[in-house]
Amino acid sequence: MELPQYEGPLDLLLDLIRKHKINIYDIPIHQITNQYLDYLRQAKDFDIDLGGEFVFMASTLILIKSKTLLPKDPTVPGEEQEDPRDELVRQLLDHEKFVQAAQMLRDKRLVEENVWSNPPATTFADDDGPGISVDVFDLVKTYEEVLDRFKSRPVYDVADEDVSVASRIEFIKNMMLSEDRDIDLREVFERQPGVRALVATFLAVLELVKLQAVALRQSELFGPIEIRKHKMFDAVFSDDGPLTGADSEYR
Repeated sequence: MELPQYEGPLDLLLDLIRKHKINIYDIPIHQITNQYLDYLRQAKDFDIDLGGEFVFMASTLILIKSKTLLPKDPTVPGEEQEDPRDELVRQLLDHEKFVQAAQMLRDKRLVEENVWSNPPATTFADDDGPGISVDVFDLVKTYEEVLDRFKSRPVYDVADEDVSVASRIEFIKNMMLSEDRDIDLREVFERQPGVRALVATFLAVLELVKLQAVALRQSELFGPIEIRKHKMFDAVFSDDGPLTGADSEYR
């Protein structure tokens, strides 16, 4: 028997949620905590060395479980009572978005490697401007570098409606129009107020590249990735363009 291995505790939790068909917005914290701890015990039996983040998540789950056992404050209306699971749900949703985005990039690379073209279609953006084409993995590398820095800086809570993919598409459009220059992609990412906004911005960049509204280039090998207007920028953002009414589609 082989025990599945996970890159991090959120991957483990998402797998448990999928396997047991759990509603991510209404996690049975007692059940998921017990299943998580069972995995940690099995990992120990298999001599699998889990990182400290797995132990930290275990303590977080136990804390949440303990909070749910406390009596509710009778002076606070039910709808205003804070659910101790809320922060965990936010983390899981953010991580799920990142996993989906990473999978989309892997799928794109697989298609590129298996579809005949001359020359091979191995770049993330069309090669029709100055500079060096950006590989899909260059984009992921830049995103992950910024994501790591986000973990060590203060996070400002922003309402979900403020960090939809649609709002980040609008943010990128306004940034490019107001500054009228090629912009370092790190600068776009680092202007985001928190991890949820960062994930939404990453997905927004992918969508704009797919629509050919923007292109990603490097002025030198291994240099910073720059985002610039592409040939379809004006058409994409026109009144009858593909982003018309995008608010609901990209939330």
